[in-house]
Amino acid sequence: MLPSPVLRPDAGQLAGNVLHFARVLRRAGLPVGTDRPLLALRALELAGLGSRADLYAVLRACLIDRIEHRALFDQAFHAFWRDPELFAEILQLLLPHAPAAGRAPGGGPSQRLLEALAPDAARVPARVRAERVRVAFEGQPSSSDRERLRKADFDSMTTAEWSAARRLITALAPLLARLATRRHRPAARGRELDLRELLRGCARSGGEIVRLPRRRPATRIEPLTVLVDISGSMARYSRMFLHFIHALVNGSSEAALRVNAFVFGTRLTNVTRQLRARDPDEAVARVVAQVADWSGGTRIGACLGEFNRRWARRIPLASSTVMLLTDGLEHADTGQLAIEAARLARSCRRLYWLNPLLRYDAFEPRARGIRAILPHVDRLLPTHNLASLEELTRVLTAAYQGEPRAWK
Repeated sequence: MLPSPVLRPDAGQLAGNVLHFARVLRRAGLPVGTDRPLLALRALELAGLGSRADLYAVLRACLIDRIEHRALFDQAFHAFWRDPELFAEILQLLLPHAPAAGRAPGGGPSQRLLEALAPDAARVPARVRAERVRVAFEGQPSSSDRERLRKADFDSMTTAEWSAARRLITALAPLLARLATRRHRPAARGRELDLRELLRGCARSGGEIVRLPRRRPATRIEPLTVLVDISGSMARYSRMFLHFIHALVNGSSEAALRVNAFVFGTRLTNVTRQLRARDPDEAVARVVAQVADWSGGTRIGACLGEFNRRWARRIPLASSTVMLLTDGLEHADTGQLAIEAARLARSCRRLYWLNPLLRYDAFEPRARGIRAILPHVDRLLPTHNLASLEELTRVLTAAYQGEPRAWK
């Protein structure tokens, strides 16, 4: 058994490393307060330090308290408390040519953890130090940086800009429209008298009316169904949009039950359960691992037909707003695409088409696939940068009823 960390000559070094590790976790997004590292040092003093497993157990017990934070903590612990020489290899993943895709759980450090380790890692290669200028602004971007990110196209973003945009997406905090139901709930300033509560109050008070209880119609979140094209031409936009849907799904427990998400390329896959993971990087990584046709071909008509046959009656589609994210470039039979798009429009409450091709000012619906879908959508919206996602948030928040179709 090694002596207590406070009694060792290098106790200050261990204490500094624990504080440094707590700062890394905080930069990675975990809620680690200033009291947690002090608690960890006190626990190490009482329990002693016998092995690396003891250090792991004490730090995990003291620094985190939620099970969804355990995966990121494990990655940070194994990366931080190893040979500093390995940091150079880890930080190579921060270079612009590295893919921005989230890794599967257990498949390596997440992008968020890599960024948290970057500013203080030892022996950083020269090429990575050159990237620090771009990475540094991600923690607290200035107004000009935010404005540039809002208008930057997802397909032209660097790795650093991509990571900053993902954090800004979660800050949008989108809200779903609420629908009135036939039920009622008590309200201090409701328009109607709650007669049942009035009779109960009279019975409790012996016939004396103490106050006039009121009520108002209860509301529930409007169901939302998302169909995301993950073909090769849409993969980068789809990945960013999945982060947006993750923010919707994890906004509240009620929203998690009202949002259904599907991805399609050459086949249709339900990814609703995968997006319910609390960590956004882990959720997108699970989606990528679940599908077998990511960044492959596309069969829009066949996939919409499969959705109409298999899922239209299994989810509350009649009261749902459907968001279809695709560029509409169908190379197969467009006749089937028109039939399935019309059937989908008749089955749902509203059909919004999110098309990244609207980023071009000279966009015209000339492609056959686009002309097949266009007559059946209620609104055509762009989705190529943060500004377009902010507009989509405003559209979802408002209640669009009786709105004319955007295109005829």
